[in-house]
Amino acid sequence: MIDITRSPIDLDRILAEVDAPESGGVVVFIGRVRNHAQGRPVIRMEYEGYEPMARRVLQDLENDVRSRWPVEKMAIVHRLGTLEIGDASVVIAVACAHRAQAFEACRYTIDRLKQTLPVWKKEFGPDGASWVEGVMPDVHNAEEDKNL
Repeated sequence: MIDITRSPIDLDRILAEVDAPESGGVVVFIGRVRNHAQGRPVIRMEYEGYEPMARRVLQDLENDVRSRWPVEKMAIVHRLGTLEIGDASVVIAVACAHRAQAFEACRYTIDRLKQTLPVWKKEFGPDGASWVEGVMPDVHNAEEDKNL
């Protein structure tokens, strides 16, 4: 399940989508709009993106994750438009036979999504609005963990 939506993200639908009897671990990441950023209050956020390209990027990301981990089922949903504090902006769910694989795959997915998805966000606070600079997080490398 890959989706870009302007509607609230339906967590129950996502959980049903990744339900698999062969999966011993299902990891869900929910990215939410918080009430602050860099020491400033946030009132709401706007997410904008080029939907056809974003869907392709998400599909490529799913294929990449499946090539690295034995994923049984997976869902990635990102919301666009105006979101209020507490609203989910992104939900990732990964089902694998074992929990460690599910955690690794989910962590990798959100890190790569933040690096590659053509979606931009604008923060609104009491002093006005500003576009948020993208952050390039370190991508968690499961292969490195195996060598520790």
